[in-house]
Amino acid sequence: MSTTVIDLDDLDLFVTGDPYAAWAWLRANAPVYWNATATGGYWALTRYDDVTAVYRDPATYSSKNGTVLGGSYRSATDTASGQMLICSDPPEHRLLRQHVHKAFSAPMMERAGGFVRQYVGAALDKMTADGGGDFAVDIAPLLPAGLLAAMFGIGRDEAMHLLRLTRTMIGYRDGEYAGDTATSMTLVAAQVEIFEVLAELLDQRRREPGDDLVSILVAARTNGRELTESQILYNALNVAVGGNETTPFTASAIVETLIRHPAEAARLNAQPELLPTAVDELFRWTSTNAYVCRTATRDVTIRGVPIQAGDTLTLWNASANRDGDQFPDPDRLDLGRTPNHHVAFGVANHRCIGLPAARMEISLLMTELVNRGLRFAPAGPVERLASNFMLGIKHLPVALV
Repeated sequence: MSTTVIDLDDLDLFVTGDPYAAWAWLRANAPVYWNATATGGYWALTRYDDVTAVYRDPATYSSKNGTVLGGSYRSATDTASGQMLICSDPPEHRLLRQHVHKAFSAPMMERAGGFVRQYVGAALDKMTADGGGDFAVDIAPLLPAGLLAAMFGIGRDEAMHLLRLTRTMIGYRDGEYAGDTATSMTLVAAQVEIFEVLAELLDQRRREPGDDLVSILVAARTNGRELTESQILYNALNVAVGGNETTPFTASAIVETLIRHPAEAARLNAQPELLPTAVDELFRWTSTNAYVCRTATRDVTIRGVPIQAGDTLTLWNASANRDGDQFPDPDRLDLGRTPNHHVAFGVANHRCIGLPAARMEISLLMTELVNRGLRFAPAGPVERLASNFMLGIKHLPVALV
């Protein structure tokens, strides 16, 4: 890696390289960095203060053009703009959030937690009996499967099918999912199939409403008006993709982290009362959702660097969470760290609406691991997702020790 030119689009940096070293160099030398690409480029913000300041100013830094580089929501004319929670600004964002938030109620989280315990408990029983397995395949996907089963009112097999589709959508640049198909076609095909699944579910809920997310969106009213079909589908997609991808990748990253930090793993097993702070520290440490995008709505200056209206900015959560100005000794894993104001889920009005679900899922997983006294050791090579957006592990072979 060059000490003067860092390509944040280079997937090798995230699959086989060291993005944390790259972000450390950028924080120290070019915290507002122009990352040139074949189609133009974007600004990369890597310092905690800059990332949080942009999150808190939606009037200047808009979400309407989408939040992911190279995704399908990166144009001002995209139909998701203003209709999908993550692709909207106030006041639309506030109104949509009020509706979607109802699906994350305490009773819904309790129901989802029951499914998660059931699915993950059975999978851990099998892994224990087998002496190991592929944690990223055998255990991690069951966390969002339990959440989806509750939130969408579907069965385990349907939840796993939806998970496979969202994994393909997020991992469209990864050969394991794209295969011989052009990456752009993989992305489009996955999105089309997801929308077909959700449209069928929408038809069912209109005939037989329940208390699931889709039924909540069908019943929602904004100033007396129903949500449009596209608003319902886009926001169901928002929840499905957000819930399906971040949590399982985080779960696998946590297990890999504890393997690499045996002293902290032993500390947690000896002091289970550390679980609440441990969960936050592991969110900070893994920062699975590496960045989000914003678009400048006017000419601005950040740290003396001029940004033009229409420019794309990337807010590197994973880098901000290792900023030494915010986190003392940031490259040390400390499961008792407090305070811990990490930005793994964003901040302010765009703080991830699924945070309560993610915290519930990861807390249940960690509780199971601690209560069962499970410790893991590597049993094969780790395979990482080819993505600069999701810091994901596709395969994590482990043995029980």
